[in-house]
Amino acid sequence: MDIISLPIECNNEKIDGIYRLVVASVLRAKDLSKGALPRIASRAKKITTLAIEEVATGAVNVLTGEEAVRANEEAKKLTHKRMMDEAQQKETMPEDVSELEKDLKVYLSEKDEMNNTKSIEDIFGDS
Repeated sequence: MDIISLPIECNNEKIDGIYRLVVASVLRAKDLSKGALPRIASRAKKITTLAIEEVATGAVNVLTGEEAVRANEEAKKLTHKRMMDEAQQKETMPEDVSELEKDLKVYLSEKDEMNNTKSIEDIFGDS
């Protein structure tokens, strides 16, 4: 709670305003909530407080200007590539599923045959 109740001091070369601090902290808090490991040791109990501390201390790299534009374009390329890979996996998946279905049908038909066969005792049982 110390960081929220006191004015936040941060590196003015990287963080040029409170708005950028807030946006960077929100993005870092999302990463932390998805399971990212903290980059600094902190007494903070809340993810948002930890994110603000990380951004304010410079533990998180904040990109601005042309660097941010290039990084965003690279992220879009990676996202597009990931989407194409997923689409390709979905195309190959029906073949795998059909093989599984065939194996399951064979297994079930064999199981039915075993259940339908009667032993000699069932046919000529003691009456």
